[in-house]
Amino acid sequence: MATAIATTDPRTVAPATAWERPVVRLLVDPRDIHFVRVAARLAAIVWTCSLLLFLLPWSAVAVLGPIYVACLFVFGMGRFILMLHAVSHRPLFPKRHLILEALIPWTLGPFFGQTPTSFAVHHIGMHHREDNLEGDLSSTLAYERDNPWHFLHYWARFWFFGHLHLSHYLWKNGRTRLLRRLWVGETAWLVGVGLLAWLNPVATTFVFILPLLLIRTLFMTGNWGQHAFVDINNADDPFRSATCLTNTRYNHKAYNDGYHIVHHIKPSLHWTEMATWFEENWAEFAAHNAVVFRGVADNQAVFFRLMTQDYTWLAERLVELGDPRPVEERVAFLQERARRTRGRRLGLLEFAR
Repeated sequence: MATAIATTDPRTVAPATAWERPVVRLLVDPRDIHFVRVAARLAAIVWTCSLLLFLLPWSAVAVLGPIYVACLFVFGMGRFILMLHAVSHRPLFPKRHLILEALIPWTLGPFFGQTPTSFAVHHIGMHHREDNLEGDLSSTLAYERDNPWHFLHYWARFWFFGHLHLSHYLWKNGRTRLLRRLWVGETAWLVGVGLLAWLNPVATTFVFILPLLLIRTLFMTGNWGQHAFVDINNADDPFRSATCLTNTRYNHKAYNDGYHIVHHIKPSLHWTEMATWFEENWAEFAAHNAVVFRGVADNQAVFFRLMTQDYTWLAERLVELGDPRPVEERVAFLQERARRTRGRRLGLLEFAR
């Protein structure tokens, strides 16, 4: 069974080259030289392209800007966001090199639609602490996960009131240091982008504003897909509150992000070890009746099939960790997992419990 569902990323992190060896000595984990390489490549591309957009006439930017944003999302966005996710959980550099740790979120993040501190504060300071339960501001429990209108509510609540809710959560729980960190980053982004928009509104729109608008929606669809099949009777069981995507190229280019159940059980596990941990513990996944899909492109694909209620497509790709079931039974299982917690109505302005 383990071999049939295994998707270990076959790549290994190549040894450091001569110019990389001094950097490796600064890293907490030498394997993370891979992220230094990724960050360097992305920085060279987006900084160069962004500078050109700011220097070109507005008429040229109006033509090239959409091409730049499209290429950014197709070729670079996923690699950056999942790198940011990984280094938020496992810092690249020790605390004595704090300035180096700030390079990715502060000097690259805004080019990929990220305000400098919001991702880490939301994801580490709230989402993983609350683990998709009612205290989690991004929890899906109050929603029917195959209902587009429910997703629209989820989207509007996050988009228009997310920072208000997160600030309230941090204040209520006495996490004032994280609250200050959040708003230092937000204020810096607003001031910096505001000044650039005053100087060149067209280039600023394509370089900073459009990526932010688009990626926040993709974040919501991704989280929805990862936490769509929650067992509402055992919502505190990490095996039953998230999904795993196996046998998919997504894991090869997104640092094994498809193993989301593994990530919630062991959030500090290095990305190169996730597939192996899954393979070694697949019996636990079977015992907890976990939702594991095979051959699904990414979490947005799960989201799309939910919005179209194409449960047959999902059921055909559901890995049977126990005794095989007919497709009809798998459809019923997934439909049951996608239902909401009854009696819980969440308004746009209502704070999570």
